[in-house]
Amino acid sequence: MNVRLSQDSPFAPRRLGQAVMLACLLGSSATAFAGGTISLGDDKSISIGLGLKTSYTSTSNAAANSKDRSSDFNVDSARLYVNASLSKMVKLTFNTEKSSDDSVKVLDAFGSLQFMPEFNLDMGRTIIPSDRANLSGGYYLPAYTFAGVGSQAYSKFASRDDGAVVWGKLMGGKLVYSAGVFNGRNKDNVAKSNDTSSPLYAGRLAFNFWSPEPAPSYLTGSTYYGSADILTLGVWGHSQKNGVGSAAVKDDYSAWGSDILLEKKLGVGVITLEGGYSKYDWTTTAATADGVINQPGKSMIAGAAFLIPKQVGWGKFQPFYRYQKFDPDGSSSNRKVNDYGVNYLIDGSNARLTAQYRTDKTDNGPDTDSIILGMQLQY
Repeated sequence: MNVRLSQDSPFAPRRLGQAVMLACLLGSSATAFAGGTISLGDDKSISIGLGLKTSYTSTSNAAANSKDRSSDFNVDSARLYVNASLSKMVKLTFNTEKSSDDSVKVLDAFGSLQFMPEFNLDMGRTIIPSDRANLSGGYYLPAYTFAGVGSQAYSKFASRDDGAVVWGKLMGGKLVYSAGVFNGRNKDNVAKSNDTSSPLYAGRLAFNFWSPEPAPSYLTGSTYYGSADILTLGVWGHSQKNGVGSAAVKDDYSAWGSDILLEKKLGVGVITLEGGYSKYDWTTTAATADGVINQPGKSMIAGAAFLIPKQVGWGKFQPFYRYQKFDPDGSSSNRKVNDYGVNYLIDGSNARLTAQYRTDKTDNGPDTDSIILGMQLQY
């Protein structure tokens, strides 16, 4: 069902919420509200979607007595997606995310001017150009859990910050660039390093040697389930003056890295290989004064997945493995995380079940292991 509204309609944009409700109430057939999109005519539309990640996790020595295994059911992520098209060129995105304390936060809130495939502008709260893990997010990785050990680039919340990004796809989508300016670390706090309001500069350049990645804008995925043969090399960098420390002890923040993704359809299935290296640079003294958890150092990610083509019941199986390591500067306390698992893909990233086993070891610290049973749904 398409709901077409004129500007003088009682359900014009000032009453858009009522239009959405009307469409839902009228949507008794399978074709009603198809795709979650309402057409408002004249290239205007609005789409609404939902995302959910929920899991059961058991971790060694994580019960309240610090001896027994924990047993926890979690809502890891709950999202509301809202996208509006005001014209062929002007778009608006508003997404929310459930935070760890069960509060609801703004995930994305930006306007987009899409002049042409080669040049576009996003402004508001949006994803900072950085490594593949951040640009894939928690919903488009083979593993259920985010790669938070191997990917530690700055973000205000969930890989985002308030700022502006110019991006484009050149050479038929083979070359993808993104460059942005953001509020950055320690802004508007007189006791922190960035009392000068120095912005964070971020950029990424990726080249697709085979097919262009089907991800929208400058985003990425870490698996496309064989929809295309992918071989992409990316490089990225961050820089911010006075980005780390206190007003008395401060240092510049910088980070850079590279990553590669290979996904190839074979006669016996789809193989996915991923690798990444990142370096985070500032003085340890400034980091101590900062009081934030992340540290200067270097990290790496290596992963592999294999999609078995045979249909089993409602879906297909995709075994995966991921290795992460973080080596902090000025310390021998390396952290290494191994994830072994299998996805049961009912509808790619929109409906999948995951069984994952994780080992987490820090030098001179306790080893832990976790069993994760996860469900991911998107509409």
